[in-house]
Amino acid sequence: MLTKLFPKAHVRFSSLPLLGSITDGFSEWSQQQGYKRSCCRILVRTLAHIDAMIRQRGRSTLSEVTREDLQACRPANSQDDRNLAGTVHALERYLDAHALLPVPQPSTPTRSGVLLADYRHFLKEVRGFSHSTVTGHLRTVSSFLDQLGYESAPSQLAELKSSDMERFITHLGKQHCRGTLQHEVAHLRGFFRFGAASGWLPPGLDAQIDTPRLYRLEQLPRALPWESVCALLAAIDRTTTMGMRDYAMLFLIATYGFRACDIRTLRLDDIRWRQGEIRVTQRKTGQPLVLPLTDAAGDALVQYLRNGRPQTPFRQVFLRLRAPLGPLGLTGVNDAFGGCVKRSGLPLPFTGIHCLRHAYALHLLRQGTPLKTIGDLLGHRTTESTCVYLRLAIEDLREVALNLPEGCSVPLVSEGQP
Repeated sequence: MLTKLFPKAHVRFSSLPLLGSITDGFSEWSQQQGYKRSCCRILVRTLAHIDAMIRQRGRSTLSEVTREDLQACRPANSQDDRNLAGTVHALERYLDAHALLPVPQPSTPTRSGVLLADYRHFLKEVRGFSHSTVTGHLRTVSSFLDQLGYESAPSQLAELKSSDMERFITHLGKQHCRGTLQHEVAHLRGFFRFGAASGWLPPGLDAQIDTPRLYRLEQLPRALPWESVCALLAAIDRTTTMGMRDYAMLFLIATYGFRACDIRTLRLDDIRWRQGEIRVTQRKTGQPLVLPLTDAAGDALVQYLRNGRPQTPFRQVFLRLRAPLGPLGLTGVNDAFGGCVKRSGLPLPFTGIHCLRHAYALHLLRQGTPLKTIGDLLGHRTTESTCVYLRLAIEDLREVALNLPEGCSVPLVSEGQP
């Protein structure tokens, strides 16, 4: 591969004192990861600079190179030298994949780390929380311990005061809305109950935190007008690789009401072409959902799979288009939606992709689809989850208003009268 990238100068890179032995393998691996030819050339050229920087640190062989040596080559700000930062990151992943970096020695656990590890085990094994829920709880508790100074003064936790909790909640209130703040308070309450049950916190601390007041159904679902959804889909350029992928993702959401996490984890085996079905295991509920594969959805998928999807061993349907190739990240679907909105120039009031799911539900409701059917299509476990869309059917709500009985007059309130 190296000779194809540099037909005349390949010896210059293969003879590098430290990294010369891996240069050819690194260039081939970079191409397999989806880097373009021009990017592969930049990566290999930058290896010479990294080789010199590592030798300045006193390393004479590749076996002596450590992760710390690579991190020392990385610029403090990746934007100062993007080629160097990207090459260091790619080289570290290559060395990890081929077991060429020494295994890091386990560091001495900190006080906070030990406490959080115990709490993680409790949340996962006793409470049965999912990985994402455990991560959210630990993030809040870790921030609270940092602000409390638990690492340097562990007695602060045993001597916890209400003023300490209020100061942390006030700090969070400046960053989050009431809904998010309510979750953060719930995380703290759970941690305090865990401490009380373990014996290193006094009982009753969880009752001393006041939670933000949220009223049930105080907000309407954020649904786009169906005309705006159609205009957004029509504005996507389907002649490009990114356009084919984004159109297929957004079309599936607008057609089936899938969540972004369902799109991100959709696998090739979930599309049953012969049976004409598409199968999704909902990440939120864990329940399987099997729906008919419409002709339009099948056409959008076929165009992307044949002409836009990279040829990789990954089984997920929708992949990253930039190197390194792989499944979409947690925000990949939402980022794609934001890019489509920006390129379309449409004045859409909402920026989250979940508004497409709400628009789909409202569209079905206005077509006269029964509420139970909408709930089944959306994968709702209870009818109560679907009833929130009834509040958006304004025209239907106007029709159920009763006329005043004959002879009944509405008293008018005179001006100035309370």
